Amino acid sequence: MKRLIVNADDFGLHSEVNKAVIRGYQKGCIRSTSLMPTGAAVEEASQLARENPWLGIGIHLTLVAENPLLPRDKVSTLLAEDGKFHADHTVFIKNYLLGNIDKGQLYAECEAQIARAMSLGLNITHLDSHQHLHTLPGITEICLELMKKYGIRRMRYPGEAFLFEGGYPSGMFRRVAKCGLTACAMLARRQAKDYHIAMPDSFFGMLAGGHMEEEYFMNILEALPEGTSEIMVHPGADAGVLGSIYDWQYHWEDELAAVTSKQAMAYIREQNIRLISFKELTDE
Repeated sequence: MKRLIVNADDFGLHSEVNKAVIRGYQKGCIRSTSLMPTGAAVEEASQLARENPWLGIGIHLTLVAENPLLPRDKVSTLLAEDGKFHADHTVFIKNYLLGNIDKGQLYAECEAQIARAMSLGLNITHLDSHQHLHTLPGITEICLELMKKYGIRRMRYPGEAFLFEGGYPSGMFRRVAKCGLTACAMLARRQAKDYHIAMPDSFFGMLAGGHMEEEYFMNILEALPEGTSEIMVHPGADAGVLGSIYDWQYHWEDELAAVTSKQAMAYIREQNIRLISFKELTDE
């Protein structure tokens, strides 16, 4: 049997992301999303979540690019000179590997973000992270301990198969980065088992992340293995507005079109693929 979690990241980042996530849920195949506790539109996102109670809501821990929840003096090693988190995962990982990031501060900020999400009165289904930093050795342990403390029983496994490309024309650097992430995800899965944390069997959307047009989305649907798979997407309702703020070169509207396409929905029905959220996973 094939079960599929289509999870939209960055819920709460911006109102145009929030609109797209809800549209993808109501008109398409999105059944799960990841709430960014640091996002500027998190209050709006939480209200939309309450209005759509069958949409699964995860916590999208954010340690790059955004502002921290804790006072700057409490998380100083996580910040760049401008007082925000380091620019992206490459800068963060470099500082982390050099020992420049205090793990106590890291734990405190992660806990603050989890507590913030939990305080919104939502039924939290899982945990993942912006740019997949929860899979880094050392950070995985922090996340698992916090998940145990707050009763969160499911986590993303961002381990796209080493040789899977899905027709996406990625460059060598992106393919190498994907393999590195998959290796970290495999280690994180081993640790998660000790905590009885459930993860999907398969993951898709790393190579085409931010560029999940209908062609690549359909390629993934056609390649789904038996068991439970997650497809990560990043929909947005207005690419012009989002692109003027975030220099990520995401194809926001194309991703929304993919998850709401008639072709995709028809294929899911014809192949008897069951759409679920993370809350239906178990660790068995």
